[in-house]
Amino acid sequence: MIDSFKGQTLSWELQGSTLEVALHHPPCNEIGSVTLDELDRLSRLVESADLPARALIIYSSLASGFSAGADLRELFTRIQALDRAERARGVRTFIERIHEVFDRLDACPLVTIAAVHGVVFGGGFELALTCDMIVADRTARFCFPELRLGLIPGFGGIPRLKRDIGNSLIRDILLTGRSVNSSKAAAVGLVSQLVAPGEALRVARTVANQVGKVDAPATRAAKTFIKPVPREELHREIEIFCDLFNRPEVEAALRKFVESTDVQPYLP
Repeated sequence: MIDSFKGQTLSWELQGSTLEVALHHPPCNEIGSVTLDELDRLSRLVESADLPARALIIYSSLASGFSAGADLRELFTRIQALDRAERARGVRTFIERIHEVFDRLDACPLVTIAAVHGVVFGGGFELALTCDMIVADRTARFCFPELRLGLIPGFGGIPRLKRDIGNSLIRDILLTGRSVNSSKAAAVGLVSQLVAPGEALRVARTVANQVGKVDAPATRAAKTFIKPVPREELHREIEIFCDLFNRPEVEAALRKFVESTDVQPYLP
């Protein structure tokens, strides 16, 4: 349905002229096959210009944060049953589908807002980067930890981050794996508004209401002009990710992650 949906990992509801999407997959909205299916459904819905909505808000209803990124445990379990060639094909299929979904969210005619708090890591950071604006509360931390696993971000994060901020910070985030707090993110323009803890969704709703007061066709034209989808670089990212993933070092790093007894092994 257009006005509401209740899934296993996310739900949405049309509130006036705003489609609000809640992520609710514990422990921290890891993105696996079910989440991808439901994001796919959302992306196909919002790519239509005929929607009775002007804005889209994506937020997490979990206290742990916005999203810890890819579901590495599911990914590791799946590849164990495959030979090398099947594994390579399976990973490429998954990554290409992620890109299709995220590209649709990136280019959709609605004004999209990520309301984030807590952990905004890896694929969760990449999901936030598909949005036109990020409203972050002061608990938010942004990180690309993929190089710790022998990979690069694979959900479109590098080209989208390059589109939005300067290369010096990108190199710092990517090459060190360090997290960036919300104040730093706001200072470099990654975050459009920095708010008190627990206030991100409320402020995002205020922004969405303001969007509804301006001309819809002009908004869509402006978004297309100021936020082009970097398709060539996104394609290169897929190739690099898939080449890196096929190395035995990556499987060993995934195994170490999966077998870790730490509560949050993805934290730097």
